[in-house]
Amino acid sequence: QIALGLVILAIAGAHFSVRSLRGSWRLGNGNGSLRLPAEVPGCAHTALHRRGLVQDPYYRFNDVMYRWISLDNWTYSRTFKTPFDVRKWQRINLVFEGVDTVAHILINNVTLGTTDNMFNRYSFDITSVIKEVNFVEVRFLSAISYAAEQSRCHTAYSIPPACPPPVQKGECHANFIRKEQCSFGWDWGPSFPTQGIWKDVRIEAYNYYHLIYFSLTPFFGKSTQQWSLEIESIFDVVSSKPIAGLVTVNIPKLQTQQTYNVKLQPGEGSIVLLVNINKSSTVEAWWPNGHGKQTGYNVTTTFIMEAGYKIEKISKAYFRTVELVQEPIPGSPGLSFYFRINGRPIFIKGSNWIPADSFQDRVTYDKLWLLLKSAADANMNALRVWGGGVYEQDDFYDICDELGIMIWQDFMFACALYPTDQNYLESVRAEVSHQVRRLKSHPSIILWSGNNENEAAIASDWFSIPHADREVYVKDYVLLYVKNIQEIVLAEDKSRPFVASSPTNGVESVKEGWISQNPYDTHYGDTHFYDYSSDCWNWTVYPKTRFASEYGFQSWPSFSTLEKVSSTEDWSYTSNFSLHRQHHENGNDQMLQQIGYHFKLPQTTDPIKKFKDTIYLTQVMQAQCTKTETEFYRSSQSEIINGEGHTMGALYWQLNDIWQAPSWASLEYGGKWKLLHYFAQHFFAPLLPVAYEDKGVLCIYGVSDLHTDHELTLKVTVHSWSSLEPVCTLAKDGVTVRAQSAVPIYKESINNLLERCRNCTRKSCVVTFYLVGEGGLRSPTNHHFLSSLKDAVGLEKAQLSAAVSQQDDVYVFDLQTTAVAPFVTLDVGSIKGRFSDNGFLMIEKKKVVVFYPWEPTSAEELEKSLTLTSLMDIA
Repeated sequence: QIALGLVILAIAGAHFSVRSLRGSWRLGNGNGSLRLPAEVPGCAHTALHRRGLVQDPYYRFNDVMYRWISLDNWTYSRTFKTPFDVRKWQRINLVFEGVDTVAHILINNVTLGTTDNMFNRYSFDITSVIKEVNFVEVRFLSAISYAAEQSRCHTAYSIPPACPPPVQKGECHANFIRKEQCSFGWDWGPSFPTQGIWKDVRIEAYNYYHLIYFSLTPFFGKSTQQWSLEIESIFDVVSSKPIAGLVTVNIPKLQTQQTYNVKLQPGEGSIVLLVNINKSSTVEAWWPNGHGKQTGYNVTTTFIMEAGYKIEKISKAYFRTVELVQEPIPGSPGLSFYFRINGRPIFIKGSNWIPADSFQDRVTYDKLWLLLKSAADANMNALRVWGGGVYEQDDFYDICDELGIMIWQDFMFACALYPTDQNYLESVRAEVSHQVRRLKSHPSIILWSGNNENEAAIASDWFSIPHADREVYVKDYVLLYVKNIQEIVLAEDKSRPFVASSPTNGVESVKEGWISQNPYDTHYGDTHFYDYSSDCWNWTVYPKTRFASEYGFQSWPSFSTLEKVSSTEDWSYTSNFSLHRQHHENGNDQMLQQIGYHFKLPQTTDPIKKFKDTIYLTQVMQAQCTKTETEFYRSSQSEIINGEGHTMGALYWQLNDIWQAPSWASLEYGGKWKLLHYFAQHFFAPLLPVAYEDKGVLCIYGVSDLHTDHELTLKVTVHSWSSLEPVCTLAKDGVTVRAQSAVPIYKESINNLLERCRNCTRKSCVVTFYLVGEGGLRSPTNHHFLSSLKDAVGLEKAQLSAAVSQQDDVYVFDLQTTAVAPFVTLDVGSIKGRFSDNGFLMIEKKKVVVFYPWEPTSAEELEKSLTLTSLMDIA
């Protein structure tokens, strides 16, 4: 194998040589008082932390204490030997895949150029300045100072918002710099405007021509019923005259091989080939998680050009089509808004993705895998990569391709208006074409979206713009997202839809000049919805929307997660630390208010117990609230009521956390599952009975993402809070649950139900139910509370116990309870892993829960770390 590798290198090496400059660099601050070794990829913060010069930036109040790091101007430098004979090459480039953000780049004291966009790729021609030994420098300017200066220079009119709200403890003018917007602070994250080389940097030397971008895009011809593959290759051609040659494309598994005569023009040359897939081969499509396999095919593309050099590109092709369907719905004003994948309407279930860390160099493949696998394990099939973060690294999209997670991809603009001067637009244009070229081969990406909430910001006048000035901002909006971003996207990628914003009314917004009267209109497009003051158990407050792309509730992360970044005096809900970590105005009070509707607040005098109890209640509340709202969206997919409905997407805010703090996330920083994530596993299950109450009537819907209809049995059980024996059970046979729909399967007035079940009142009983069918088909067990749990009669404190044993590579927890126990929660502290179920209603004496470890542990360790909590343990 080694020998073969050398042969390929020898062929390739004849026209191309590459040397990565990853690894050890030097880092110095503005006045030279600090000099230290630094890793690339990396940033100043992580370099200082690695060397022990600062504490963990996430510890206690360090986000504010360490502002000085972002305010200084840092320089990265290193010396390197040229690994080849310079005279043998026509072109030698210094290539940066990602520079964060504003920098002067020099080699051997010659300025090569500047950077001002974190999302761009920069390539500098160093053919005439490279020597045997070279000194390269990247001199950064503080992003904070740069953004302030850009804002100051924009004198014609202001571009709001100037600064984030004080509660976010952030920096100003993030909208004036093409950088991760949330790095200037957000309502769930700290302000760490980093400086550094955040992606690969390398020297590339080549003769004649060099491949820069390579993409594969599938198309399905409806008339021919045939798949084809568009292969696009973009080259830098340094030869002075055109180069002719042959390209061979081979897809062995699909018995497809084709050879093409091609010609490359000097400059940026591109070759677009259309490969028709052999009709006698069966093509397996790529399907979203839960709907089929994620089949990919190996493709070998070989370029043999007249200069005698060969490039062999081995890649994977996936076949799938995507349509965003916006068409009239019978009996309803407005238009639908749903995705068809491979011709099949798919209900989108998932969440919103934010950056996994303030310091991108800490986001490893393993971290991404853990978070994305947790999404797939909770029955999600989609995530929205939110527009205030970063275009994720290649690994992220590769994992999504593999797991069947569809991506709604925002461009990186969020919650702000943006400048549209020439330099800014040029930078954005380069960013967009680079990102689309880089990412468009991924079947996981099903939509490009121009921005997060900026249409709504203008339509709902977030920034109090005088009416006379509104036109200026509308014009800027159209110029940026339509005349620039959309235009490039449509030119570069014809294979998937584009929307200008989220939330938007889709084609209706377009008709209204791109800014609709009300982007939150439930009859069109997608909606974002947040309401922290209404009772979240009341389903009537939720919008019966076509597509819910953001909604959610906050909770606190578990004590074991907070413990790592806090000290003893911080462990109370009202401590300075707890206030400091809450970046959402009144967030801590809103959580208590929401808890107070249905649960008793902790009264204990033991401060640490009180803190832990409050954390537990915030997680129970968040899980129960998001469950209620998501089930409402899922059960609305097949009906139109008063012109509203046909909901075809539920993406709650948000999947993951950027640090250890209260937020809307269902996965804590480090990947630990909150109760919400365990609930998501159930409320996103492919088959689910959903109950709600309407004017005293209990309605149960059968919700299914399965591809075939099923004859099922609905089992309903009524339990009294005071006994582990059911009061009564009811089985309804012959229930038809239709494929990919939500249909009513049971209706009964609560009074009738309680009368039949004797000795039951709303306060003394609870209803549970599940669907069961042939061949082991079974839904999760769901529940419906007949009253607030704070009013429940007969609940007593349960004695919970667990025996832990190892079975192969998992651990089995045999649980026992002495009484009905709501929201039973197992917590093993900071041992990494997840349970098969958690936060459940325990209505039987015994239950088996499995623990899947993410790192080596033992039954003894788990038993020692285990805490069991249920609702009645809250004192």
